Amino acid sequence: MSLDLSLNKILIIDFGSQFTQLIARRIRELGFFSEITSHKKIKNKDINNKIKGIILSGGPLNVYEINKYSFDKKIIQKGIPVLGICFGHQIISKLNGGRVKQSKHREFGLANIYKKNDSLLIKNFFYKKKSMKVWMSHADQVSKLPKNFKVIASSKNSKFAIVENKTKKYYGVQFHPEVTHTDNGKRIISNFVSLICKMKRNWSYKDQKKKLILQVKNQVGSNKVICALSGGVDSSVVAQLLNKAIGNNLHCIFVNTGLLRKDEEKQVVTTFKKRLKINLTYVNAEKEFLKKLSNISDPEKKRKIIGNLFIKIFERYAKKIKNVKFLAQGTLYPDLIESRSVTGSQTSKIKSHHNVGGLPKKMKLKLVEPLKFLFKDEVRKLGLELNLSREIISRHPFPGPGLAIRMPGIITKEKIKILKEADHYFIQALRDHNLYNKIWQAYVALLPVKTVGVMGDNRTYEYLCLLRAITSEDGMTADFYEFKKSFIQDISNKIVNSIRGINRVVYDITSKPPSTIELE
Repeated sequence: MSLDLSLNKILIIDFGSQFTQLIARRIRELGFFSEITSHKKIKNKDINNKIKGIILSGGPLNVYEINKYSFDKKIIQKGIPVLGICFGHQIISKLNGGRVKQSKHREFGLANIYKKNDSLLIKNFFYKKKSMKVWMSHADQVSKLPKNFKVIASSKNSKFAIVENKTKKYYGVQFHPEVTHTDNGKRIISNFVSLICKMKRNWSYKDQKKKLILQVKNQVGSNKVICALSGGVDSSVVAQLLNKAIGNNLHCIFVNTGLLRKDEEKQVVTTFKKRLKINLTYVNAEKEFLKKLSNISDPEKKRKIIGNLFIKIFERYAKKIKNVKFLAQGTLYPDLIESRSVTGSQTSKIKSHHNVGGLPKKMKLKLVEPLKFLFKDEVRKLGLELNLSREIISRHPFPGPGLAIRMPGIITKEKIKILKEADHYFIQALRDHNLYNKIWQAYVALLPVKTVGVMGDNRTYEYLCLLRAITSEDGMTADFYEFKKSFIQDISNKIVNSIRGINRVVYDITSKPPSTIELE
């Protein structure tokens, strides 16, 4: 199988924005091929005739910090259309003789922009209105436009919210059209790619599948790979992808940490060993994990202990299989973003994912992470292309550390048993009410708080459990699901009446941001 990877493309130059992969995602959704490269790596000689357009991403730096970023301005002087987003917009202005300064009034969040002139970039963007809501995230702004640039739209605090130099094919937007918060933002990207760069559609999920299979083959060669299989969507898709790419050289290892959902180990073994006929080794390491986690309450320590122990177990079992040099994981792009900078730029670490920031520094196995630049819904579409059942790919996300990060504080067998039952009742209720597929992710957490209750005229002193159910497109942002009051009452009664150890139920109505989806 071969795939021409020298396709016409949009080149995205990354300056460290947490939204860079969202730009690539929007371009993929539109049916075009794009490639991301770091501003630290791109050279003038790398620009060839396959590149039909260049997008400069946002980033945490400012244009005054020349010593913190490197960029050859010749890259954007070849007559190829260039779109600058936020920081990228400021770079275009600065490199062409404009001025950028610190804003008197910073703009973070939603802002109205007002149309001033026509441009191909905003065709059908404003609908038939004169203003649109966009997502701003900047403390600096262009204060003086370069010569021969025209203002297309302005906001109250950003006079140059959209600008262009049609002759030199420069376009700049101070806001982020790639995020869902910007109304009709995808139209800006579509207009740039289709109308300005004149690209023809050349990408699909079938192409994505072929590309990833080819990448795995090239990386792995004839070596054997063990796959960390959890039974969740991500690891299931990775397992099937590797199964297509390397066949019998794939050996899946399913580790029962004791922190799985109710009966999950039985479901995984049945699905992958019996139904899909994939090489699978089942490891019951419940005692080992719980011993290591004994009396540990710090969430970062939990993640690192789990990540380290996973690797030790995989390496232990890899010795039993000759010629194993790789470990495959279902790491996704949001995991990378929250754990570390993907391109080495200055981005913030939010938490260590057990399969990213939780890995030990020294590993005997090399990592294979074919999904690391995809979002959850893209992984689900890829799973369909790989002929996985909808039952598997429609499962809600489940974190690698499992229930360990859904019970803040110390982990005990008693708390695990209580939490498994409560989570089972909640998920089953969602299925019974046809709500499961309307929700991105739902779970129960057991909080390290006991409260007084009364049952049958007797005092109780039991745990408080929290219900979490969110809607999202890609996991980068999320909002809580608005249940009917009757549903919340029913599930609360069911949990309290059925499970000894819980006497109070609360519902989390916090969005992401400011919170994360999981508690730890």
